Amino acid sequence: MHQNSSRRKFIKSAALASMAFSILPGQVFSGSATKARLGFIGVGLRGQGTLKLALERNDVDVVAICDVQQRMIDMSKYLIKKSGKLIPQVIMDGAYGYRKMLENKDLDAVIISTPWEWHTVMCLDAMNARKYVGCEVITGQTVEECWELVHTSERTGMPLMMLENVCYRRDVMAVLNMVRQNVFGEIVHVQGGYQHDLRAVKFNNGQDAYGGGVEFGEKGFSEAQWRTQHSVMRNGDLYPTHGIGPVAMMIDINRGNRITELVSYASKARGLRDYVIKQGGAAHPNAKVEFKLGDIVTTMLKCNNGETILLQHDTNLPRPYSLGFRVQGTNGLWMDVNNSIYVEGKSKTPHGWDDAQAWLDKYDHPLWKKYTHEAAGAGHGGMDWFVLHAFVESVKRKTNTPQDVYDAVTWSAITPLSETSIRLGGETVDFPDFTQGKWMNRKNEFARGDDF
Repeated sequence: MHQNSSRRKFIKSAALASMAFSILPGQVFSGSATKARLGFIGVGLRGQGTLKLALERNDVDVVAICDVQQRMIDMSKYLIKKSGKLIPQVIMDGAYGYRKMLENKDLDAVIISTPWEWHTVMCLDAMNARKYVGCEVITGQTVEECWELVHTSERTGMPLMMLENVCYRRDVMAVLNMVRQNVFGEIVHVQGGYQHDLRAVKFNNGQDAYGGGVEFGEKGFSEAQWRTQHSVMRNGDLYPTHGIGPVAMMIDINRGNRITELVSYASKARGLRDYVIKQGGAAHPNAKVEFKLGDIVTTMLKCNNGETILLQHDTNLPRPYSLGFRVQGTNGLWMDVNNSIYVEGKSKTPHGWDDAQAWLDKYDHPLWKKYTHEAAGAGHGGMDWFVLHAFVESVKRKTNTPQDVYDAVTWSAITPLSETSIRLGGETVDFPDFTQGKWMNRKNEFARGDDF
């Protein structure tokens, strides 16, 4: 919808690139504050989860909410009343009504939780309005959009943080701690992905709960209203960030290392049609829909420092949930599928798996040790609390965010690049350097001890 406009803006932004300054981790802007004044663009189910966490904080003022659906506004107002806080500015003025929010001088930052196709234009508008941006995954759907996000962040000086929460998952942070303490030796290969049966999310009956139906689009509820259409129109790794984000931090991507090449393959598409037939019968109209997205999309990435990365996207077939992490080095490896670790010379038996929990407890990350109580009960095992906390603290301190604009676009660009590779029959494609060479001198300060 916005691609042509984005491309025109990209050309203009590119002309300014030579004058743009670079946002670096830890860069300090003027002043600091005791509270972060947030606005929420999109208060559907995902946005409401983050809104609830924000309302529980004494250092956050929710000053505005915006959505296009009255039902979601009403649900959010209920959450706000239940918290005992005042109802903020409420904006319901069409698809671009959020721009009224950005005119609010009392607003420090926005949280964007809208359908993917809106993320880029909303991020750009917010940064141009000099607001911090916390955006749900993904941030750019094309490489051109990713470049435009970089140039706009550099030009305006406003940070963009993609709210990739898995970087803060407790076992992931313990393994990050192990990597930094050289437990696995030199890292050679990492894996991750999004392996999650989403059939009941992509199809439902338009009611409050997922499942029980085979509708999408206008007849669907929540994500089924928009997400399923991507499976109809696109073939690539549509959701790479949960897998790439954590392992990228472990091998210093954009901070002394970078991704240089990508190649992707997609299997045939059978899962979604099969689900419709099983749930709604072969005569249901959606049984005739041609789904372009392959059921299993496999992507390999090559890094400047010699590591390889394997990502898999698997959301259309029956399976248990797993992000498929594997971190392997010259001394051993961790795999989350079997919750196991092997370290040569230290595991209980040669060539035998140790249950990972004892290792994870030993190397529990300092941030989790400090904030376990605060994160208790938050979504996705507590990691939602951590990612919001990191964003809020950055806004208050007026520093760059720990997951920055270069991370946001690098992780997002995997999707369009995988689409290109698959369309070309599995051809290897070059990976853009969104830091424009700055990766060589940047240091990896993500989650270094008690960094917020």
